[in-house]
Amino acid sequence: MPKLSRETKHDVTFTLNGRKVTARTEARMLLTDLLRHQVGATGTHVGCEHGVCGACTVQIGGEPVRACLTLAAQVEGADIRTVEGLEPAPGALSPLQAAFREHFALQCGFCTAGILMSLDALFERNPGASEQEIREQLSGHLCRCTGYSPIVRAALAAQAQTREEEPANA
Repeated sequence: MPKLSRETKHDVTFTLNGRKVTARTEARMLLTDLLRHQVGATGTHVGCEHGVCGACTVQIGGEPVRACLTLAAQVEGADIRTVEGLEPAPGALSPLQAAFREHFALQCGFCTAGILMSLDALFERNPGASEQEIREQLSGHLCRCTGYSPIVRAALAAQAQTREEEPANA
């Protein structure tokens, strides 16, 4: 990555939820600010701004990453997925999102986007993740309203539904 000047704005081009995006950024701008204020992807929330709460979690190259700890300039050429990219079709919920609604796995919803992105990455990597592995994935997220039991139940239900929908010879 080239050395960036703090006095100059820089263009950064990346793929966001399957769509190519170019935005101007200062060298010190965080990915959360770029996504929310310049691109309009407001599903990515800013919580602690220290990488502890997990509310800002997005996927970069399929891996969960704290957007509040990532400089916008670092995502040049990257493939980024936010919670807005989970919907399988406009206005439709993914199985994971639908399970969160069905199992009351959210209340205020502030932490939900980050949790969904982490669980989605886990299930992509390990479709048969155990309850313990789900709980370990959730250990990087703080939820002050719902508690973790409904979230784990929703994750397990989404996982089971996804397995049922897979073709038999897949």
